[in-house]
Amino acid sequence: MNSNHWFAIPLSLIVALMLTMLPMPDWTIWFRPAWVLLVLTYWSMMMPQYANVGTAWTVGLMLDVLNGTLLGEHALALTIAIYFVVRMHSQLRMYTVLQQALWVFIFVMLYQFVLFCVQGFLGGLPKTWLYWSSSATSMLLWPWVYIIMRAYCRHLKMA
Repeated sequence: MNSNHWFAIPLSLIVALMLTMLPMPDWTIWFRPAWVLLVLTYWSMMMPQYANVGTAWTVGLMLDVLNGTLLGEHALALTIAIYFVVRMHSQLRMYTVLQQALWVFIFVMLYQFVLFCVQGFLGGLPKTWLYWSSSATSMLLWPWVYIIMRAYCRHLKMA
């Protein structure tokens, strides 16, 4: 990565955190995409040497603080999901964007499952099946996130 572009990954993660914190109408709250996981997935797939499990842990702690959740809840979930992305990054890069979207669905489901387990342990399980709908919206948005992130990298001459 060009040293002039050291800000590219943190800037995109800040934008993802901002998108995560945007207010939404009550009826759409369950459909919020996992913005942070989507952006982390892109970077971990394309540049695992710069965005990896440590990055996921750090951003997860920031997400915990912003959401006011148990410290480490999102950090653990993001770390586990990104671990698999980093392990599979060379395979994921060879897949088409639609095949990647199916894997994104699995990664977001894993992320949500870890959060579900932690919330269950704390006695705060969601009471609706809509909890899992974020996986579908994240999968549907993946092609757009991929295209935007790839254009961002090309604009900064990173790829």
